[in-house]
Amino acid sequence: MTDIAEILDTRPTRSFVGDLWRQFRAHTGGLIGLVVFTVILLVVYVGPYIHRVDPNKLDIRAKNQGMSLAHPFGTDNLGHDMLAQVMAGGRISLAVGITAMLLALFLGTLVGVLSGYIKRIDGILMRITDLFLALPLLPLLLVIIMLFRDTLRAAFGPETGIFILIVFVIGVTSWMHTARIVRGDVLAVRSQEFVLAAKSSGMREHRIILKHILPNVMSSIMVSATLGIASAIITESALSFLGLGFPSDFPTWGRLLFDGANFLQITPSRVIWPGLAISLTVLSVNYIGDAIRDALDPRILKR
Repeated sequence: MTDIAEILDTRPTRSFVGDLWRQFRAHTGGLIGLVVFTVILLVVYVGPYIHRVDPNKLDIRAKNQGMSLAHPFGTDNLGHDMLAQVMAGGRISLAVGITAMLLALFLGTLVGVLSGYIKRIDGILMRITDLFLALPLLPLLLVIIMLFRDTLRAAFGPETGIFILIVFVIGVTSWMHTARIVRGDVLAVRSQEFVLAAKSSGMREHRIILKHILPNVMSSIMVSATLGIASAIITESALSFLGLGFPSDFPTWGRLLFDGANFLQITPSRVIWPGLAISLTVLSVNYIGDAIRDALDPRILKR
């Protein structure tokens, strides 16, 4: 018995975070996605300190150039450095994606938790969710932007006004899937013994939600967060590509695609680099979300 106790004492202690990281590392696609996404973040946010070129600087004598040491990604028809433009556009696109994801995540989690935990409002909230799911989102986005674009530009300026509008529009039209997923998890957790014990002890409803419900549905929220970033970036790129996003002097990856589409035969790199940045970001975030989902699978964690 002493030997067994000594063996048990010498075993390395396991933590929840350590188990998650081991499961995450076992997912090859998720690990590669994490590396690629980290590289993109470093290039976008650290790159401007190395490649010190103003993205809005005009150099007509260097227009439509190919890749070179001075301009690694080439230049556009106005002489803008494409590497500087891609890095600047990445900062805006990622900011839009993360901010819109946080808004959609907040709305989806709020609706999902309330719908799953409070029976009397479940039907109303789910019908509202179904209504938003039934709406044609792209025409709705276009109508909202056309109606409020000039008003917000006048109130907050051309860049900040469009940023607020794009984030709000993407956020309020992207929360429905998160709400449905969270509602399903809350319905499963609500009938667990520890929740019933908390109710029997007289704990207030909002404390039960914060202390017992939310921690047990956090895995679904985290997966929705990663996938929401990719969805928001694609939506913003689509709006900018249609010419309804940010102005031309406020570059995003979608806006760079829109501006470079007419020069595809002259300088195809103008479309290749922002398109590649969008593709790599979306793919890496999706793989990270898949890896997080698998790592948080309770069947795997039990093993």
